[in-house]
Amino acid sequence: MKQHYIMPVGVDDFRKVREEYYYVDKTDFIKSLIDAHSQATLITRPRRFGKTLALSMLYYFFSMENAKENRALFDGTAIEKAGEKYMAFQGSKPTVFISLKDIKQAKYTSMVKQFKSLMEDTYRSHKYLLESECLDNSEKDYFNSIINHQLDDENLQLSLKKLTTWLHRYHKEPALVLIDEYDAPIQYAFEYGYYDDAIIFMRNYLSSVLKTNPDLDFAVLTGVLRIAKESIFSSLNNLEVASVMSGRYQTVMGFDDNEIRQITADFHCPEKLAEIKKWYDGYNFSGTNIYNPWSVINYILHSCEPSIYWLNTSGNSIIKELLKRTDKKQTQELRALLQGGSVNAKVDEGVIYSDIYKNRNALYTMLLTTGYLTPVTKPVMRGFMLSAVLRIPNLEISSVYATEIVERIEAMEGNPDLLNLLEDLLFGNAEGFSEGLNDYLLALTSYYDTANKESFYHGFVLGLTATLMPEYKVLSNRESGYGRFDIAIFPEDKNKNGVIMEFKVAENEADLSQTAEIALSQIDDMEYITEFKNRGIDNVWKYGITFCGKKCAIATVNAGFTGKYSKGKYFTGEHQ
Repeated sequence: MKQHYIMPVGVDDFRKVREEYYYVDKTDFIKSLIDAHSQATLITRPRRFGKTLALSMLYYFFSMENAKENRALFDGTAIEKAGEKYMAFQGSKPTVFISLKDIKQAKYTSMVKQFKSLMEDTYRSHKYLLESECLDNSEKDYFNSIINHQLDDENLQLSLKKLTTWLHRYHKEPALVLIDEYDAPIQYAFEYGYYDDAIIFMRNYLSSVLKTNPDLDFAVLTGVLRIAKESIFSSLNNLEVASVMSGRYQTVMGFDDNEIRQITADFHCPEKLAEIKKWYDGYNFSGTNIYNPWSVINYILHSCEPSIYWLNTSGNSIIKELLKRTDKKQTQELRALLQGGSVNAKVDEGVIYSDIYKNRNALYTMLLTTGYLTPVTKPVMRGFMLSAVLRIPNLEISSVYATEIVERIEAMEGNPDLLNLLEDLLFGNAEGFSEGLNDYLLALTSYYDTANKESFYHGFVLGLTATLMPEYKVLSNRESGYGRFDIAIFPEDKNKNGVIMEFKVAENEADLSQTAEIALSQIDDMEYITEFKNRGIDNVWKYGITFCGKKCAIATVNAGFTGKYSKGKYFTGEHQ
């Protein structure tokens, strides 16, 4: 099959990717499953790590439907090169592929209604069963009640199990079941207050098909969170879990080092390896180094512009609630993480939702499984629980993570207001911006962290500005004019103000003013404003910002393209 060189942003259908887009070969996953699979395998990864595409690949390989046509999709892939021993499995199984990612309802009755629609569509795709002789009259009545949206809740919970029975009976082969984002309904049920009812439904729906089911060959499930066996996979002893902490299939979702090198070679940008690593690398899945695939794909598609492409919404409401419940020690730990440090935490992947706010380890577990943190080294058992040293993976996630920490800080009485700070920045109120930035430095940093580290201050301000997305594009260390600016903020609406910032570190407080002017003049000397001109943005606030310990000074001027540079106004942010 011809190799295409267009990155597949948001495309999770394997056929479409293989026929129209660039594809990073993950078909070794198929070989691994053929060689040795559990009856049920759960793979948990953060959002946008390729879970749906991985299951779609399994569907097109194993499904009996359109088997001959689908075989061409694997031409030249690793599974084909593995030999006919493995390709003999192509098109060999009756396959059910369902996704629960859109079942996100505020009421239990609405959740059930969506399940009815899901199973109606699934049954319709196998309507040939209804027209065959393998179903008796009562089974055909059940089938018709599904596609006519008439089945009661209790019988609906058995609908997936019954379908595997009939597929096995018709095809004389046990079924393969693929379930994407299995935990989405549970998470929303917890957030909206019908958790207990949803757990009963999901336990019956999933356990009936996964537990001691002679009509099931094997099943693969994906999700973000591992929900404790006690709550949903009750008595399911045949479940293999491959999480971000442990288990097999480390490289099935996300890109490893070899794949990144191949991508940059194919797109003629090997010189960008270091930048990709700084921004999007750093995940540690069971000891294997992994890059965020969504962000890398967007980075290549956007002409190798480093930016914040990954915004995680999965579990955010729970994380926000957990942040409100942190004690003083955890707040200090969270600040240390934002400043590039690490924390030694207990991780309870089997936490039960109903106990989540009672479990002190739940916060770090959620931050880990949803992609905000990653293990530095392999987790070890301490007592009856895993313990791991955790850190923020990369520059992109540091910026995203900062917004959550800022929300926690703002919830405490007497902390600075981020919205006002950013409004002052965008509208050229350097005095207000300087005061607010000094407040944040005082609240969040220590002298140890700020000791002559320009990169620390750079990352600190970048994190604060992350909340401007998506109305603004926040870029860091981007080439423009004769050099690379520190941070630039480009409005999507060209009538709004842009911002460009250059950072310096002063050796002592007496030099703050002079060094801020030097930073401001560098913006003109290096013509950093060029990129704004290219984007058609006519009004830009320029900031020369100097840091010394927990204090900063700002020199600013508005860059109207018809005007000339004039010495900027200088503010220390000192409160009068």
